[in-house]
Amino acid sequence: MKAAMSLAGLSLRDLEYLLAVAERRHFGRAAEHCGVSQPALSAQIRKLEGLLGLPVFERLPGRVLVTPRGAVVLEHAAAVVREARALLLAARAEDAPLAGPFRLGAIPTLGPYLLPHLLRPMREAFPAMRPVLSEARTAELRSGLLSGAMDAALCCVGPPDSALRALPLFAEPFLLMHPPGPAPSRLPDPDSMLLLEEGHCLRDQTLAVCGFGAAGGTRHASGLEMLRHMVAAGEGISLMPAIAAAALGPVTGLVAYSPLPEEAGREVVLLVRASDPREDALRTLAALIRGAAPEGLRAAP
Repeated sequence: MKAAMSLAGLSLRDLEYLLAVAERRHFGRAAEHCGVSQPALSAQIRKLEGLLGLPVFERLPGRVLVTPRGAVVLEHAAAVVREARALLLAARAEDAPLAGPFRLGAIPTLGPYLLPHLLRPMREAFPAMRPVLSEARTAELRSGLLSGAMDAALCCVGPPDSALRALPLFAEPFLLMHPPGPAPSRLPDPDSMLLLEEGHCLRDQTLAVCGFGAAGGTRHASGLEMLRHMVAAGEGISLMPAIAAAALGPVTGLVAYSPLPEEAGREVVLLVRASDPREDALRTLAALIRGAAPEGLRAAP
């Protein structure tokens, strides 16, 4: 008869170490994130690899790769940690469902301009909450939610995923950002449109609004501030989300904002895990965000 497998040497903390290294591909940065020394983290991971009987990571100078068998282990580790967190959240849900650290991410073209409107109302509505804010592109936010590294994300409507739930917030209009003077009567050709770098959802949204199948030219900006200064320098025109336009303002005498010839925008949502047991509290948070957002936004469809 086969002996039962012992879980005595397996800890949730060790699984968190594994996931931290896999996410950062670096032992030093993972140790800093976990609040332990690098030798201690490395030793625990080697001990866990010994328990598992396989190497999870391939160690190279200055970087780390995940082995093929390690990828399977990491997938299960993420699920175990996610369920363990759900257990703790369920236990705390009755009195203060969003108490403690609440990891809220946001896309770079929205977070810096929307979050200042939200922090005070969130503190007042959820006094036991400790918001932990971060900024990342959409793919990273979705990955963070699925791994359990994040509780919610402010982003735009994306491809459906049965593991995620999108709570509608509002529709944010786009404005045409152009040099001073009359706004162009039509959108430019692809070579004249300034875009963000690949990976930003605003880049894809701009291409869709303008009817471009692919981006032309090579003039790309890393963020909205750089995009605004490129327009100010006479490099072309671009689209700017309304909340960011209000926060950044024009570059006096160099940049102006105008409504698009045909109104267009993006749908902003609060993305959460479908399995999160705090659904009612998260819907309350979404309603709070809708109420605290700047004026001039359209109601979510």
